[in-house]
Order: sequence, then C-alpha cells, then structure tokens
Amino acid sequence: MSASDEPSAPADAEADWHALDERPVPTWFQDAKFGIFIHWGLYSVPSWAPLEGHAALRYAEWYWHSLTTGKSLPEGSPDRATWRFHQRVYGVTFAYEDFAPLFRAELFDSEQWAEILRAAGARYVVLTSKHHDGFALWPSAEASKTWGRAWNSTETGPKRDLVGDLTDAVRKKGLRMGLYYSLYEWYNPLWTADRTRYVREHMHPQFKDVVARYEPSVIFADGEWELTSAEWRSTELLKWLFEEPPSKDEVVANDRWGSETRHAHGGYWTTEYTAGMSSLKHAWEESRGIAYSYGYNRAERAEDYKSSRELILMLADIVSRGGNLLLGIGPTADGRIPVIMEQRLLDIGKWLLVNGEAIYSTRPWQPSRQWSTGELLQLEYDKEFMASYDILRMVEPSMDGSAAIEAFFTCNNEAVFAILPRWQTGRFAFEGIAAESVKSVVLLGENRPLTFQGAADGISIDLPVISGSLLAQPAWVLKFSP
Repeated sequence: MSASDEPSAPADAEADWHALDERPVPTWFQDAKFGIFIHWGLYSVPSWAPLEGHAALRYAEWYWHSLTTGKSLPEGSPDRATWRFHQRVYGVTFAYEDFAPLFRAELFDSEQWAEILRAAGARYVVLTSKHHDGFALWPSAEASKTWGRAWNSTETGPKRDLVGDLTDAVRKKGLRMGLYYSLYEWYNPLWTADRTRYVREHMHPQFKDVVARYEPSVIFADGEWELTSAEWRSTELLKWLFEEPPSKDEVVANDRWGSETRHAHGGYWTTEYTAGMSSLKHAWEESRGIAYSYGYNRAERAEDYKSSRELILMLADIVSRGGNLLLGIGPTADGRIPVIMEQRLLDIGKWLLVNGEAIYSTRPWQPSRQWSTGELLQLEYDKEFMASYDILRMVEPSMDGSAAIEAFFTCNNEAVFAILPRWQTGRFAFEGIAAESVKSVVLLGENRPLTFQGAADGISIDLPVISGSLLAQPAWVLKFSP
C-alpha cells in the first residue's frame, strides 16, 4: 500500500470537510422540490418483508440481511419472519445469489417509466445503482471481481445496463438523473476480510466508474455507518466528484459519508421516514416509500399505502419548511411499476400541473404555516430515521381541542402562496400577510381575482363556492401578488 492510499488522518479529514462544506448546494436542487427514488434489484424477486418487528426489517430491500440474521434468532421472534418465509417459499438450500437469474426485467420499458416519472411532476430521479447486497445495475467489473461471480445486471439476470437505459430515457424527458450508491456491502468477501482494501480496491474505483459513465446530477450515498468518513476516505472521493467529472458543477451529494457525517457534513441533509427538518437555510430532503418499504413488498396491502391526498399534503408541508421530498417506488422483478404506485404518482402530477407554481422554485415564507386555535401538536423534527409523522391528523380539526394546520406558505420573488388542506367557503383570515402589500389574490386553477380586505394582523379573503375538478382537489392554492 502506497502512502497515497492510506486513509487521511482525522485532523486532515476535518480540514477537508470544512472546505467541502463551503461548496453551495446547486440551485437547481433547491428549486426542484420533488424527486422519485427507485429501489430495484435482486430483492425485487422475493419482494417480501414482514409488517411487524424492527422498522428496518420492513424494508424489502433488506431481504438478504433479514434472512441471514433471522436464522440465529429464537423461533418465535418477529425478526425471524423473513427466514420462515424463505424456508416455506424457496427452501432451505436456496441462496440469495440464486435470485440473480430470476431478476429478468423482461417487461422493463425505460421510456414508459420515464413518461410516468415526468407525468408525476418529478424534477429528478434517483435509482439504486447498487444496494447493500452489492449487486450492480450496470456493467461493474469491480462487482463481479470481488464477489467472484457474475454480480451485475449485464452478466446475469436481465443482461442489460439498467442504469444506462433509464438514465437515457429520463434525460430525454427533461428530468435530472441521480444515483443511489451504497458504500458498504453486507457480505462482500473483500469487505468481510479487509475493509481497508475494500475501500481502496473496490469502493473507490467502482464509485468513480459509475459516476464517469453516467454523470449523475445527484449522489445519494448510504451504508456509511460502519466506518468514519476518514476510514471511507470520503473527502478524497468528494473532492474528485466536485472537481473531475463533467457533471462536477451540477452534481449534488448528500450527508451520508461516514458514521459522524449526517446533519454535520456533506451537501444536502437527509431524513428517512420522518417529519423532516425544522425550517432552516441548509438544503435537506426527506425520503420515504409510499408504504412501509422502499423496495416492492408483496405483503403490503392497499391500506398500508399513503393516499394521494396525504402524499400531496406531505409534499406541501416539507416544501413549506425548505425541504425536498424524494418519494420512493419499488418496481417488480419483471420491470413494472406497480399500478397502485403509478396511480399515486399520476395523482400527484395532476395536482402539480395546476398548483406547481406554489412548489417549484419556491422558498419558505415566515411563518411556514398557520394553525387554528388550540393546543399545537408536538412533532419530532430533525430526527434522522423513523419518527411519527401523521400529516392528516395535523390538518384535520380535532374534537379534543388540538390545533389544526389551516395553510402552508411558500414564496418566490413574485408572490406568496397559501396551500390550503381544506376549502372553507366564506371569509377566511390569514395572519402575517399585510393587505396593503397585496394587489391581487387568485385561486390557482381558476384565475379570477378574489375579494380581499385588511384584517387584524393580516388579510381577509372571501373564498367562493367552487365545483367540479377544482372542488375535487386534495389541496388548494391561493396566490398573493404584490
């Protein structure tokens, strides 16, 4: 090992982080607001996870890990459910790698996927180039070399460059393409034998290969918790990312680069199945699946999926606090976006087609929301992983006297927007918006001016009777123009 291959000392890493943290997050990312996260791989063949037990075990993409750890647990443990399922369906001798030839993607139509993602109103897409199982969706030489078997989608299974196909199709639709990349791999022989060599001989060259091939606009790193950023040599990798590839000026990276880096270092900050972050200037993104899992889980039922209305209100709430929503979908092993997921995406896109002006290229308005009278609900903001977040409870009036959100606010250089989760015909007052600063108020989708007047600490609007498709919306937007 040469001196240049040695991990940087912690002090040097801290100095490097200081320089990297000064790099601004590209404006396009903060303007985009809505992206689609795609978890697709060998785990899409069994496509199963229990709906009880440890939260991470509900992720279908963790099938191999849940299968392996479950073998050693007591028979009655809920965390042993994946092992029991695997025994019953595939048999004791069926190994995880046996899923590779069954992951055929025979119905995968990249153009169809791209059109669905465009119609959803997404501005960027993030695909799992490889998850923690190490199986690569592009012709990665490192994957097959270190695993000692065909372990990428061009050598086995689909026999296709899935990353390349989707990247080309997505960009043709005018969307930005990003890649999820797991730093570690659960059972990679090199990882289990020598982590320093794994970082040097596998992870670094493989990461540079996938970036050089596809020039992604987003890097969603993950699996960072096993080592510090100095041990991963993350600052070295990020300096290369921001200085060498053709995409260096537009690429944005997240905060998952070492056991100490979340909400401390990196580009945008991340939360996962939480309420997201409290309003702040630092770019952040909440990611979650439509149900309990990112990858497709056949055990999930219709009632486990968020409704279109809930997802739209979630988007409005997150954007009002300065964040992005990266909404996860899990295609099937044969290459289909499940119909229930497609329907949710198209509903979101239909709403954005009318009301996207209040979402895209906006920034938080202060205050970010208006509550009714009553006791405010306490939410777990800024938590990284799994926090209670029931947006429907937050917007519906309660019999127990709790306050409900009446409006979410966003703004741009031309207007302030109030996103209403409920339509209440008649006079409605908004605090914090001075009537004398407003020249017109319109309801998006029905561009006739509304009557307004000054009110105590704000402005009072006469909300008209509406009907048809406008009344059927899950939320409504008022535009206040100066």
